[in-house]
Amino acid sequence: MSEGTPRNIVITGASAGIGQALATAYAAPGVTLGLVGRNAGRLEACVRQCRQAGAEVISAELDVRDPIAMADWLHAFDDNHPIDLLIANAGVASTLSSARDWEDLARTREVFDTNFYGAMHTVLPIIGRMRARRHGQVALISSLAAIRGMAISPAYCASKSAIKAYGESVRPLLARDGVDLSLVFPGFVKTAMSDVFPGDKPFLWSADKAARHIRAKLAANKAEIAFPGLLAFGMGLLPLLPARLADSILDRLSYLPREEH
Repeated sequence: MSEGTPRNIVITGASAGIGQALATAYAAPGVTLGLVGRNAGRLEACVRQCRQAGAEVISAELDVRDPIAMADWLHAFDDNHPIDLLIANAGVASTLSSARDWEDLARTREVFDTNFYGAMHTVLPIIGRMRARRHGQVALISSLAAIRGMAISPAYCASKSAIKAYGESVRPLLARDGVDLSLVFPGFVKTAMSDVFPGDKPFLWSADKAARHIRAKLAANKAEIAFPGLLAFGMGLLPLLPARLADSILDRLSYLPREEH
């Protein structure tokens, strides 16, 4: 992507959490934001805040699981505001509440449909256009949970690992055509999603702090953005350990569902 601040930015999952914080972090005069979310009320509140900061905002209450609706809206936005930065952020969590809990096929599919396929429904309609323009930047929001699977959230870890593998695979292909891709690996961020997580949440960041960090690293065109540093370092060590030792460490950190008493 050519130098300069992105002016036309699309963010999915903008009605809450990191997505909402990213929207307000980028909102400024001269910026056009395309904001997608499922909760109309929260999305409108985010839109008002971004407009107060001087940004032009085009929003849509859309479900990223709908490929046709997403492609139609993205193409319409891009026709009028060629996208400089596309942030595929929308996601859902799933955790096992106890040792008796289990993620069946329907529950697993729901997580993948939003986290992985929702990201594909966001990125694929626009990547071809960016390649043709030889300009653009894509950010895929994965998770530190992608680095090593955890028993407390199998489907979530797997869906975020799929995003990681996809991003790593296409990044060099896109680079040949002048399109940059960054993978973002947040740790625990204070959001409604993290509030229901039953395990320990070390080094918890606020959503605003996470958004500022992501924005700064995207501006520097970092290929991978993992935070907070100590937790990212620790998660990176786990795959290097014997599997049973890594399992035991995660168990002690309360990432193994407990027996009900």
